[in-house]
Amino acid sequence: MTHPEMNYRKAGVDLEGAESVPGRLAPIVRTTYRPEVLGGLGGFAGSFRVPAGYRNPVLVASTDGVGTKLALLAQVDRPEVAGHDLVAMSVNDVLAMGADPLFFLDYYASSKLEMGLLERVVRGAAEACRQAGCTLLGGETAEMPGFYLEGLYELVGMAVGVAEEDRLIDGFDIRPGDLLVGLASSGPHCNGFSLIRRVLSDRGISLQTREEVLGGTVADALLAPTTLYVSSVQALSRAGLARGIAHITGGGLLGNLKRIVPEGLQAVVRRGSWPVPSIFSFLQEVGEVPAREMESVFNMGVGLVVIIPAGQAKKASESSKGVESPSIPWERLWRLMPRLPGRLSQIRGGGGCA
Repeated sequence: MTHPEMNYRKAGVDLEGAESVPGRLAPIVRTTYRPEVLGGLGGFAGSFRVPAGYRNPVLVASTDGVGTKLALLAQVDRPEVAGHDLVAMSVNDVLAMGADPLFFLDYYASSKLEMGLLERVVRGAAEACRQAGCTLLGGETAEMPGFYLEGLYELVGMAVGVAEEDRLIDGFDIRPGDLLVGLASSGPHCNGFSLIRRVLSDRGISLQTREEVLGGTVADALLAPTTLYVSSVQALSRAGLARGIAHITGGGLLGNLKRIVPEGLQAVVRRGSWPVPSIFSFLQEVGEVPAREMESVFNMGVGLVVIIPAGQAKKASESSKGVESPSIPWERLWRLMPRLPGRLSQIRGGGGCA
């Protein structure tokens, strides 16, 4: 018995389409180039000079994805937000170390390459790179038939930044009495979406449903692009005010503050000292999610926490005026306190999530 001739296309992979990717994306990617870029798109690897002017430069890198938020973004056809979020999640991690973003790499995988969709993802990533001042240096596109569900795709990214070695923000300078300043999030960012999707599914809530409490659709409130904190962090760093920075991702405020609070101290967070976006109270109420669970999963409206010296709130407020990330009210901040037995951090006060 003879079988028809087999090739890669019959197996589900379009080599010609893959080969066209660099040429199609090059004009978009070049809009992000910094002067340090060497060469162009399409090589085996990207090349980038370490910027001039550093005495002891240290490279700082972080990798992350968009998670299951991708599934909801696909439902409402917002791939540009996925590209933006991919950059923002890793860049914000790099910023938390006090580094300036230099370049970004991305990985896109799907069961079938849809060039139009890929272009829209890359456009979103490129716009975020321009906002962050970093280069979209390169990436990888993988077509994997039978591995991913049709219509869905996976994204992974890596950001690299640079800082002077003696100006890395590592939390070692944090002292008792220091203030914790919150920078507002745009919503859940990219964390907690497995819980979000379960709530929506179990309660039969459509992303297109308009909710008065949200001031628009569920999709608009849930799927807002992740806030980039580049200008805010750079302004506070230039003013010499940032002693520690926590990017609030999975684990919520306490889970991420624990990563930077030194031994012997605890972070005290007071409920009611910042406005919690209505999307969180909506999720808590319709999903019947306990307050403690909400606080351990979501950022609750605070996307980044900067630890500054006591008595410097006014200076910090003045330093951050005019940047893209509105701060939580400066007159009501949190503090670092001597550690209580068994506690690295705590949330005080009544209320709940709203």
